[in-house]
Order: sequence, then structure tokens, then C-alpha cells
Amino acid sequence: MGKKLLYGIIAGCLVLFCMADVLFAGELNALFSQVENLKIERQGYMLGSKLSKAQRKIAAQNPMDAVSEKVFKFKDKNLRIVADRQTLRVLVIFEQFKKLSRQGVQDLMGELYMAYEDPSIFAHDKVVYWAWGKKGKFTSVQFDMARENNKNLAVIATVKFNSEIKIMDKRETKNIGDVYYIISSDPLLKFFHQGHFSG
Repeated sequence: MGKKLLYGIIAGCLVLFCMADVLFAGELNALFSQVENLKIERQGYMLGSKLSKAQRKIAAQNPMDAVSEKVFKFKDKNLRIVADRQTLRVLVIFEQFKKLSRQGVQDLMGELYMAYEDPSIFAHDKVVYWAWGKKGKFTSVQFDMARENNKNLAVIATVKFNSEIKIMDKRETKNIGDVYYIISSDPLLKFFHQGHFSG
């Protein structure tokens, strides 16, 4: 009788774990879809979207070390991509440039402005954010109002641009510095950091 009870408890726990995995998988898929619908794209890669057959071929030919078995990382020229191993959906798009001139920094910023329009936050003339909620990109006015009212906006995806040198300072014409931008979704990444999935 004791063994039957123990087996029953174990079976019940397994069912609960399986149900939890299904629920988390459903939440993850819904979040991936929300992020994909924002259409945040860079050089043919779209955040939250499944890699195309051609992109999967590039991934197989140019692998990089990943921090988790749940994801894989690869490069496409200077671009670095992190994708979910199970769904093949894009989690992170990253690009870094070493020793760019101020003009080079401004040119890259111009590309990002053309792609994503006006940023949501411009900080210290070195860091620029574009931020999206479920319904689209947040404006700088929305961010300012949220800060004044001590409210947090429900951000599900961001583009962060970071420069070692000031972007607009005309006195720094001869300066050079490292620059990067990263396109990601913090809510998506939390699923992978929290270890909900065993894959």
C-alpha cells in the first residue's frame, strides 16, 4: 500500500511538471509571437521570428560558443545571432564595432534612425534606446510621462545602442571608440535564464 501511494504521488508530480512545461511553452510561444509582430529587423533577421532555411545554413557554417544548451549562437559577417534551439526563433541580434570614428558612429546611428525612427530614450549622448510594448514603439514623450508619474512601461523589446564616445559632440571629431547595438527582448530572455525548460 505504501509503495502504491508513493508511485501515485510520483505520477501526480510528473503530471504537474508536464502541465507546467506545457503552460510555460504556451506563454513562451505567445511572447515570441508578440515580439515577432513588432517586426524589429536587422539585415534580414527579425527578433522573435524563425530562422529561414538560408539563415539556418549560415548558422551551421558559422557557429559560436553559446552560454546555454537551450540556445545556439552564430555569426553572419559582423552580425551575431542567438536563437532558441527548440523553435529556431531569434532571441538576440548583436553587432559590435571596434575603434569607430565619430563620423562612423553617426553613420551607424543614422542607419538605426532610418530603421526604427525616433528613439524612446537618449541618455548622456552615448546611449540610445528604442523600446516597444505589445502595441508598438514607445515615444520619448511616453517615457517622460511614465517617469514623471513613477510608472513602468510594459516593454517587451528593445534596441540599445551604446558608444564609448559622444555621438553628437562636435568637439570630439578626432576621437575613436568602440560601439555596439543589441536587439533583444528581456521578457523572452528571462524564460531562458529562469530555466523553465529542460531542453
